[in-house]
Amino acid sequence: MTKQQKAEVIDFLTSEFKESQAIVVCDYKGLTHKELESLRKSAKDNGAKVQVAKNTLVTVAVKNAELGEIELSGTNVFIWSEDQISACKVADKFAQEKTDKFVIKSGIIEGEPADLDRVNAFAKLPSRDELIGMLLSVWTAPARNLATGLDNLRAKKEEEAA
Repeated sequence: MTKQQKAEVIDFLTSEFKESQAIVVCDYKGLTHKELESLRKSAKDNGAKVQVAKNTLVTVAVKNAELGEIELSGTNVFIWSEDQISACKVADKFAQEKTDKFVIKSGIIEGEPADLDRVNAFAKLPSRDELIGMLLSVWTAPARNLATGLDNLRAKKEEEAA
């Protein structure tokens, strides 16, 4: 890789990391190309991005994005997203499917270093769409209860009339 190519990778990762709320570092040793592509597809479907890059380049990009220091070693794949939950969910789900080949190492969530337990905790939180569904359910509950009550009253009045 030439110096210019390295600089382009660092610039790309820096801009991506500045926009992200979560970066998850995972070991992917032993994954086939097909399995890595399925990880990329899963990440894309969930609004996250995946990149395999040299540890030194990612370390510089994280530092340039002002996310603190990160220690990297071995083979790493990086998953990041604009919200904290998506990247964690993608990594956690894939780690459960490929327990022998894919391991979550650490991450950075909201600019703070995150260990495996914190990444897993974020992965268990409901997604944005699930939260919106819960909120809509709470908002529509009074109208639903009113409609049910009126229907029960109608049925009772019909029963009394008969």
